[in-house]
Amino acid sequence: MAKLFSFDSNSNGELTRFLKFATVGAIGAVVDFGVLNLLVLGVEMAKEYANLISVTCAIFSNFTWNRLWTFPESRERPVHTQFGKFAMVNLIGLGINQIVFLVTDALIFAHLFPHPIDYNFAKATAIIVVLFWNFFVNRNWTYRGI
Repeated sequence: MAKLFSFDSNSNGELTRFLKFATVGAIGAVVDFGVLNLLVLGVEMAKEYANLISVTCAIFSNFTWNRLWTFPESRERPVHTQFGKFAMVNLIGLGINQIVFLVTDALIFAHLFPHPIDYNFAKATAIIVVLFWNFFVNRNWTYRGI
């Protein structure tokens, strides 16, 4: 974490990586929102189950784009080992996402906005929270030394 906010010669590189990671996350968010709303509005799946599926789809998208673009040097490492680490970090992120999603929807957004706007604000909140968890842990474990 200190690397990202230090002012050494590598800090611009880390900021660039974070911005790329956030861009990949934005692509994942489009996947996440799209799948979530398709399942909730299209097939009337309960939002708590739809969220689990939509986040899982975003995890696969994010892994692919992070491996290809954010951390291209990581392609020299075995994909199964790297994906295993990425998946473990993101499964914890999924748990955080699910908690933030359900709690903010039930306690805040469901009282402020009509359906489906309510859970979409909760989803956005969850994505922002998990972005930081995913970057710092993946940067220091999954992509260590890159």
